[in-house]
Amino acid sequence: MAPDSLVSAFVTLLVVVDPVGLVPTFLAVTEGLPARARRRVALRACLIAAAVLAGAALGGDWLFKTLGISLPAFRIAGGLLLFSIASEMVFGVRIERQSKTAEQALEEHVRNIAAFPLAFPLMAGPGAITATVLLAGRTEGNLVAFAALLAVICAVLAICYVTFLAAGRIARTLGTTGNVVLSRLLGVLLAALAVQYVIDGIRAVLEG
Repeated sequence: MAPDSLVSAFVTLLVVVDPVGLVPTFLAVTEGLPARARRRVALRACLIAAAVLAGAALGGDWLFKTLGISLPAFRIAGGLLLFSIASEMVFGVRIERQSKTAEQALEEHVRNIAAFPLAFPLMAGPGAITATVLLAGRTEGNLVAFAALLAVICAVLAICYVTFLAAGRIARTLGTTGNVVLSRLLGVLLAALAVQYVIDGIRAVLEG
């Protein structure tokens, strides 16, 4: 995988997963837990999310062939989906939905908060899965490029783990306003990346 593609893959997944944006949710679902338990929840959530995204990268091509979906078509659809998520981030809808998901999890006494709602659907949600499948399609069967993509997935989730460990400090540093502004900026960046996916898909269809 070329350096620019590697950076693009890293930025795409980092923006979609949005580790800093997950801090309020992480604090909400782990409220009342001791520090050691919070660390275990953070580690388990990251491992589950990594497994989900790695599975999406491995099985994406097989799924395309089984369902008869072309990669350009999925690029366009994926780009539109990512753009939808970006618009939610820009207008603050995603933060509100994440908070509601966390509240529902607490009310229903979900046993494994690492799996739900942290790992899925917040960390390895539809947007992250879509982005992973699209990025896996770009590797075109190159084992080195695919290994690089798996390394990117691990790096992004490692950042999530470190962010969760420092969740309390980050929340106090950024404050409510800082979290909102950062989410808006990341949303604009994701929107640009989503439009690029759509353009790539349309170009591939026209050239084909």
